[in-house]
Amino acid sequence: MEKLINQFEFGLFFWQVLIFVGLIFLLKKFAWKPILDAVNEREEGIKNALESAENARKEMQELQADNQRILNEARAERDAMLKEAREMKEKMVADAKGEAQAQGAKMIEQAKAAIESEKNAAMAELKSQVSSLSLSIAEKLLKEELSNKESQTKLVEKMLGDVKLN
Repeated sequence: MEKLINQFEFGLFFWQVLIFVGLIFLLKKFAWKPILDAVNEREEGIKNALESAENARKEMQELQADNQRILNEARAERDAMLKEAREMKEKMVADAKGEAQAQGAKMIEQAKAAIESEKNAAMAELKSQVSSLSLSIAEKLLKEELSNKESQTKLVEKMLGDVKLN
């Protein structure tokens, strides 16, 4: 460094300072503005890119929120449809059970009526057979008892005694 200080010349220093100032002036006049414009343009482009990215992120969030809302609505609609289908199924089963019970009760009533009519028919037939049998027995008894005159008189008196007059 001492060597540099010993070799210092004022004229050379002056011309170097003058060239440096001239270079600065020329750079300022011709290069500084385009460089700053390019830097500013790049900065503006980066700002726009960041804003676009932020807007895209917000749009993505909104789309995700919309998708989630639509998904929730679809799930709610699906749940409502499933609930309605279950209620419909339960109603149909209940209706079918009620109808089956009604038909069962109707069939039971018809069976009871059929049994009752069969019972009545059997009773009527039994009564008919019993009465015909009783008549034939009575006829045979009466033929035997009424064969003589004395027994006929006894029977008529006994019957008249059994019958009460009102």
